[in-house]
This record gives sequence, structure tokens and C-alpha cells, in this order.
Amino acid sequence: MERPRLGVSSCLLGSPVRFDGGHKRFRFLTDELGPYVDWVPYCPEVEIGLGTPREPIRLTDSGRLVNRSGTADHTALMDALPLPTGLDGRSGPDGPSGLDGYVFKAKSPSCGIQGIPRYRSSGEASGAHGPGRYAGRVMAAAPLLAVQDEGRLNDAGLREAFVERVFAAARLRALLSGARDLASGARDLACGARDLACGARDLVEFHARHKLQLLAHDPARYRLAGRLVATGGGAAAYRELFLAAMATPARRGRNANALLHAYSRIGRALSAPRRSDLVGRIDAYRRGEVPLSVPVALLAHYASGGDLPWLESQTFLAPYPAELRLRHAV
Repeated sequence: MERPRLGVSSCLLGSPVRFDGGHKRFRFLTDELGPYVDWVPYCPEVEIGLGTPREPIRLTDSGRLVNRSGTADHTALMDALPLPTGLDGRSGPDGPSGLDGYVFKAKSPSCGIQGIPRYRSSGEASGAHGPGRYAGRVMAAAPLLAVQDEGRLNDAGLREAFVERVFAAARLRALLSGARDLASGARDLACGARDLACGARDLVEFHARHKLQLLAHDPARYRLAGRLVATGGGAAAYRELFLAAMATPARRGRNANALLHAYSRIGRALSAPRRSDLVGRIDAYRRGEVPLSVPVALLAHYASGGDLPWLESQTFLAPYPAELRLRHAV
């Protein structure tokens, strides 16, 4: 399984870069998700030369980034920091790697993704809120990047949605990186030749494998992307549609519809008792009586026999490592 490449605020991995010289290690990231992803840690406040420990900083009501005493303005230095390469899906100095997602430190004037208070020159809160100065730049540059903070990752639904998105983005990145290599004349071992048509076939197969997953998120964009690959549309356009679809939350109703679509494809291959059992589990999920893991596990069991290759190929059944056990709570 492709390993997502994730930006992360350094303090969340345990680096002592906080203003008070401490850290904010988040164990879900370090202990649970860490074995399956590649981290790209970054602390913008340290990068602009602020020491550890240091005087706390805050955002003014005009959006300036200043120290608490108001004697230093760090706005220009923060705005001059380079953004991660490959945010737009293009190759950067490190190659066609980019980032598949980013976990920022909550409540930080530099890294918060939302709700960061603004202050008047008197030191009083102005009542205005917004993103941190650096996080805001990243999100503006890459609006389709999966972004979350550690506080919101305590919510089981948001945690599962974020992890699903970054693994999907990693698979797409791997596919498009291979397509770039192919277009530049590199040998594609899967095709066995320098064959640009192979890249197009790979995109069609990629879209087909993600059918259930995309239907659970955004059926309209799934159909648009399907028409795009059928007519030989460009990889950049497909990337936009795919990431936008995955950014649309997969609600219970759409998940249930995707499960029923899977049933419609394989129902004739199942015995009557198994069909009845599967439909019953899907209906129980739709009513909120069982988690998503229950009907998905049943589908995965039927796919494991090797007689249902279409179902076995669907990323919806295993969108990320099973060891993360995230679907038991959604």
C-alpha cells in the first residue's frame, strides 16, 4: 500500500519547539498512524529564527503576526517562508512527491487551521477569528489538500475521513508520478514498453478501482471523472476532480448506496441466505445500528474467495491499513 507523505507541525511528533520549550506529541500520529506514513515535520516559527523558548506570538486584528508585547512584527518573515513543494501536483526540487495531507497544531497563530483569535493593539481580543498565518498560506495554495489539526483528529469521524483522503491521494500521486516518468520516456515495467497508451489505461483502471469509494463521496464528480478518462482527458484535470470528490464527506446514506451498488454487482453470485444477510447488514448500517466495518467486512469476506474480481479490486474495501481500525467507530 502506498505510503502517504504528510506535512506535520514538528511539535506534534514530540520535537521540543514550542514557545515554552516543550512539545505537544500526539500519540495517534506517532504511535498509530506513524508506521504507515512518511512525515515531513516543519515548525514555521523556528524556521523564521525564533528561539526556544520564546515570547508567545499572536495575530492582530489586521492579520499581522507580532509578539505578545508588540515589540516585534514577524509577518514579513512568515510570509517569505517557502511552501512545501508539489502542492499543485507538479514536480518540485525533490521530484514528483508533493504532500498528500497536512496535520497542523491547533490553536497556533502560525499553524492553526481555524478559529485563531485576533487581538487589538490594546491586547484585547477583537472577536475576529481565522487561520494561522502559515497554515492559511498552505491552505490557500492547495485548497484540495487534506488538512486537519490534532484537536479535530480526536473526533472518530473526522479522523477516519482524513486518513481515507490521504491514502487515496497517495495512490493518485503514485499513479501520476508513473505517468510523468512514462511521458518523459522512462521504461514502464508494468507495460513492458514505452507506451503512452499504457498510462491512459492505468488511469482508467485506477478510476474503476475507486468506483465505490468515489460513489460514497461524490457521485456527480465520479461520473464527470469517468467521462474524462473515457475521452482521454488529461491527468491534471482528473486529479482536480478526484481530490475534489474525496474532499466531499462520505455520509452514511452515500456509504449505504455504495454498499448496495456493490450488492447489485455481486448479488447473483451469492446464495439467497447470503444476499438476505448482506442487505440486512447494509440496512442496519443505514439506520445507525452497526458501524461501517460490519457490511464492509462481509463484502471483503466474499471478495477474498477470488470469484469476485471486480469486488476484490475495490479500494472501498481497504482504503487504508486495516490495523488502524478506523471504521469501527463510524
